[in-house]
Amino acid sequence: MAGANVLYGMGMLDMGMTFSYTQLLLDNEIANMVNHVTRGIDVTDATMAVDTIREVIGSPINHFLMEEHTLEHMWEQSQPTLFNRLSRGNWLSAGAEDASALAAKKAQQIFRNHKPQPLDVAVLKQLRSIVDSIK
Repeated sequence: MAGANVLYGMGMLDMGMTFSYTQLLLDNEIANMVNHVTRGIDVTDATMAVDTIREVIGSPINHFLMEEHTLEHMWEQSQPTLFNRLSRGNWLSAGAEDASALAAKKAQQIFRNHKPQPLDVAVLKQLRSIVDSIK
């Protein structure tokens, strides 16, 4: 929140002596959550739900849970994919996998399925010239 713009050590364990793809994915999840917070919140009449508040306060139901505005904006909090927000009972019913187990599975899936795009020929030539200039 003080303006730092570098995250160091993602995926590192044992003081940087070991690298873990599982840890990298967990660290990435945390970084995404931090980025979400530091982006801030748009404060407008629409995002503050001023009209919806006026309507609900005057209604006999007097809650926001089923209001269209609530349903549209309830996902504005960060949406992690590895850290789950289920109740304990629902988490146990879903298999009770913790974030580390989910990250390990995701890492394996990435290794099996990811097809990187090849670098542009001009970029490859420039990299080759840099490497050759070091020799």
